Amino acid sequence: MDEFENIIQYQFKNKQLLTEALSHSSYANEKKKTRNSNERLEFLGDSVLSVIVSQYLFEHFSHLPEGELTKIRASLVCEKSLYNFAQQIRLGDFLLLGKGEEHTGGRERPSILADAFEAVIAAIYLDGGLEAARKHVLKFIPDDIDKKSLTAFSDYKTILQEVIQKNPEEKVEYILADQTGPDHNKAFKVQVCLNSNVIGTGTGKSKKEAEQMAAKEALELMGYETQ
Repeated sequence: MDEFENIIQYQFKNKQLLTEALSHSSYANEKKKTRNSNERLEFLGDSVLSVIVSQYLFEHFSHLPEGELTKIRASLVCEKSLYNFAQQIRLGDFLLLGKGEEHTGGRERPSILADAFEAVIAAIYLDGGLEAARKHVLKFIPDDIDKKSLTAFSDYKTILQEVIQKNPEEKVEYILADQTGPDHNKAFKVQVCLNSNVIGTGTGKSKKEAEQMAAKEALELMGYETQ
């Protein structure tokens, strides 16, 4: 733990928060009631990350409209980016995994690393406050953010939301329809609904990936071209 704290340049006052942030559900399940997984911290970290990135973009890209800011934010908080950030701090080396997840490459699984990265953000936020979390997050923001660097990024959820919000009375909701498989190899099925009507279904190794695939299918069914 000390080595990881040195890497992220943050010393925890409450070490238990860091332990929880690094505890995957497979490890927590093996330990049963003696250990909490990082899923709740991931939930909080997702929101803290969004606030920090949103404020940074708002302050540094005053010339960009809301739609462009949304796309840039999406590119910075997507699973692929968080996975890359996690690799920069060797997060996989410090994860606490169950035996099954350990043996099937969990330390390199993008969804696990991305979720743990968000959990660490939440742990820092709870331990040291928003400014400590901001200092941590901003270290990963590239210096060369611009629209050109984002042209290859496809955030289908954001694109779908932009299409739908042209009609303010419409409401989009993502519903977890099914999840199968053991902890180390789960598959998620998500439905995207427009005013309670299913308009797309997607599957993936994480809920975020399944949501993206559901939005992609919805866009294709609506006649939009996707990559």
